[in-house]
Amino acid sequence: MGLNGGTLNDPVLQFWFWVIPAFLIGACIGSFLNVVIYRVPLGLSVNDPKRSFCPKCKAEIPMGRNVPLVSWLWLRGRCGDCKAPIPFRYFGVELLTGLLFAAAWEVFPPEAVVFVWVLLALLVAITFIDADHMIIPISLTWGGSVVGLLGCMVWTQFPVMGGEAGGWWDGLKAGGIGWLVGFFGLWGVVELGKMAFGKKALKFDGPVEFSLKEPVGDEDPMLFVIGGKETAWWDIFCRKTDRLLVDATDIRVDGESVGGGKLVIRELEIELPDGTVRRLAEMKSLDGMATGSVIPREAMGMGDIHLLGMIGAFFGWTGVFFSLFSASLFAIVAALIGRVGFGRPLPFGPFLALGAVAWGFGGWRIWAWYIDFLGPVLGP
Repeated sequence: MGLNGGTLNDPVLQFWFWVIPAFLIGACIGSFLNVVIYRVPLGLSVNDPKRSFCPKCKAEIPMGRNVPLVSWLWLRGRCGDCKAPIPFRYFGVELLTGLLFAAAWEVFPPEAVVFVWVLLALLVAITFIDADHMIIPISLTWGGSVVGLLGCMVWTQFPVMGGEAGGWWDGLKAGGIGWLVGFFGLWGVVELGKMAFGKKALKFDGPVEFSLKEPVGDEDPMLFVIGGKETAWWDIFCRKTDRLLVDATDIRVDGESVGGGKLVIRELEIELPDGTVRRLAEMKSLDGMATGSVIPREAMGMGDIHLLGMIGAFFGWTGVFFSLFSASLFAIVAALIGRVGFGRPLPFGPFLALGAVAWGFGGWRIWAWYIDFLGPVLGP
């Protein structure tokens, strides 16, 4: 019987009739997002191989053992072939995406919900990639920005949540302004941070060992180690112009000493004190003794800039400010509760994503209340 007749006229039944399919769609999308989260940071194709495979034994997972949520529970979180543990994250991503999709169906109108689903899927993928690898793939944010601008044309309420919406051109213009404010606003902050805190100088009383340490697993970065302190490769080289300087008393390339002096390390090559350039890919090892180094660093990664631009393309400039402000609060709370972040890198992408979700699911009401509150306080 149709929704307008029979027992499906009951609001409770109507709720479950629509929300359950939305949840199941989200869980299926979450299963694909697990592929994206694992493969994209490693430079692997999400389509080749087409089937998911066990990260440990590389055996392809047949369709019967790849049912979202159910398979992980049925196999008790283990590979069906090698019995290696499958992280709870795989189940968690499917569950989280399903819940977000179901919530979006209830909160947003039908003409907007598909665009919101795309945004939520991207935010989930970006959150876990940034948490694991401290990177945000630009390909995801560029695609999301385009979808956001299209969404502003279809449902013009996106960039003015709670405000007065106009025609498709007004929606596109508001989304474009949101992207510009999000991208270039945060870019300016990053550039100022680079100027003020863009170098970390290490000095030692005497010569200490330094080396490049190869990654242990496929998902681990190469490390620069000096005086027992390790720095991940992706934390050092965020720009093509970044240079890692080492004041070396002895430099060994592939086990052979080449003397001392100023060693310049770039992302893909090194420059020895005599001006000789060697590609890292052609070297077996690099180590030696040094009295200090200058390590480039960023206040924030370029991925965060693109992510905030994508958020602005969906939610306009007001969504940008709310997401950035609330993300800062979320990060502080996480650092206090989880005791992470102070004195070591903290991925900011997950908190920006959380700020954007908070805005879309009602944060704009807080913004509206705040503006109304300021009216009488500031006066005419």
